[in-house]
Amino acid sequence: MDPFHVIRLAGDALDECRRRVQQELHGHRGRKGDPLYTARRTLHTGADLLTDRQHERLDKLFAGDRHVQVECTWGIYQRMISAYRHPDRAAGRVEMSSVIDALADGVPEALVELLKLGRTLNRRACNVLAYFDRPRTSNGPTEAVNGRLEHLRGLALGFRNLTNYIARALLEAGGFRLSRVK
Repeated sequence: MDPFHVIRLAGDALDECRRRVQQELHGHRGRKGDPLYTARRTLHTGADLLTDRQHERLDKLFAGDRHVQVECTWGIYQRMISAYRHPDRAAGRVEMSSVIDALADGVPEALVELLKLGRTLNRRACNVLAYFDRPRTSNGPTEAVNGRLEHLRGLALGFRNLTNYIARALLEAGGFRLSRVK
């Protein structure tokens, strides 16, 4: 798994935790004045990129025990980001491995989002850690071709001829070139 998708899983767990705590505390979804709702974008910013104002907002948010579950989930999210950003890939791998191990056991039952994330990361640990063994690997080219094919599929709802559709798909994906006949 590439870093984008791994961090996306952790970010989704953070969002779910924030929403759940918001609902438990206030009995409604986040509104303009609610601190958890106000900090939703700040929570997704890497700790090394936070401004002074964002640091103050998070310090104020995590000052009491009301949002401790969000703080725990945010801490795991930040550890995962720092593992991928570490300049030494071996040290980053060790950090990510320790995060996966920490999530595999010892997570309180109340942190259901971290339990789910831990199960996923534990099941896919070799795929997650493979990024650190093979530098500069990415599934970006595959995602680009898939995006082009999805776009074509949306346009091709009226195609009745399968051969025509296959030819258009190859043309769109760049795997088929028409040669000029003289």
